[in-house]
Amino acid sequence: VQLQASGGGLVQPGGSLTLTCAASGTVFSSRSAGWYRQAPGKERELVAYQYANREIKYGDSVEGRFKISRDIAKNSLYLQMSSLTPEDTAVYFCRLMVGAISHWGQGTLVTVSS
Repeated sequence: VQLQASGGGLVQPGGSLTLTCAASGTVFSSRSAGWYRQAPGKERELVAYQYANREIKYGDSVEGRFKISRDIAKNSLYLQMSSLTPEDTAVYFCRLMVGAISHWGQGTLVTVSS
């Protein structure tokens, strides 16, 4: 199983960005998957998570600004981010549960700065 996260970059405060996590060797369909982030000097935290039953949980700091979704046909997971602030600066990781095994992507850096 390989997860490839992409879409990070430099964006100004108030801007938007969409991250993509493409899977190979398995499928997102009917599996729990989500996005996490880790800022410098901080622990990795939940950003958004979609359970296999499609229930979604968002981190408190991104609720209402970020949206998680998936495209089964493209075997990809997305994170639409809007109203970005410097506090959103972090490396963003995607995670996919295959049975009891947790798979992680390599991370993509999002920098919010003017």
